[in-house]
Amino acid sequence: MPHDESTDIREIRAIEVNIEVTDLKTGRTFHRTLPIDYHETANLLRLVGENSQGNPSELVFYTAEGQQHLLDMTGQGADHDRCGTHT
Repeated sequence: MPHDESTDIREIRAIEVNIEVTDLKTGRTFHRTLPIDYHETANLLRLVGENSQGNPSELVFYTAEGQQHLLDMTGQGADHDRCGTHT
């Protein structure tokens, strides 16, 4: 079986993002390149940029797996051993 390098990716990082939006009213499509730091893992998507005052601003979106990790780390997760190594 050939090696697929895309399966080795654990995270994606970039210092700018390209977006494409289609206006609901006109149907026209617009492309923009924005200076947003992009960081994606299996647990989250993090976007960092500046707000209208030039101060840092950040959005974090957690995946279901990431949410479960947060609950587990704060003691709010289910009482079960996911890896089978704890008693």
